[in-house]
Amino acid sequence: MKIRWRLRMAAAQREVWTGTELWRLLAERAGLELSSASVSALFTKEPSQVKMTTLAALCTALECTPNDLIEVDATPIERPVTPPRPVADIPKAVGSPGAGRCRPCDLRTSPWARNNGTASPAAGRSAISTGSTAAGAGAA
Repeated sequence: MKIRWRLRMAAAQREVWTGTELWRLLAERAGLELSSASVSALFTKEPSQVKMTTLAALCTALECTPNDLIEVDATPIERPVTPPRPVADIPKAVGSPGAGRCRPCDLRTSPWARNNGTASPAAGRSAISTGSTAAGAGAA
C-alpha cells in the first residue's frame, strides 16, 4: 500500500501557491497558528504523521476533504512466497545430546532420588512414613 501526500496539489487547485498563503489561510479560516517552518514542511515534504487537528485545519482552510490531501493506493504488495523449511534444517541446541527430543527422567540426577531412592518428594515422604520401597510408593 502506498500513501501520497497531495497538499501542494490540493492547494494549487485552490490557487494557494506558497506556504505563506497557506499559513495565512490556516490562521484566518481554521484558527490554527503553526510556525512558518511547520507549514513549509507540510507544504514541501511528505510527513510521516499528521495530527488529526492539523488535518482538519488544512481541510477547513482549503475547503477540501482528507481525500483531497491524501491519496491511498490499496493495491496489495506482492511478496515472494517462501517454502517452509524442512525439519532437518532446524538447528539443535548446542551442547546437549539429542536436543529437540524429550528424554525420560534420570533418577540418578534427581535430588530426591539421591536422597531416598524415589522420583519425587511426595513419593519420598510416603516411602519414609510407610516404610515401603520406591516401587511400592508408586503403586499407592
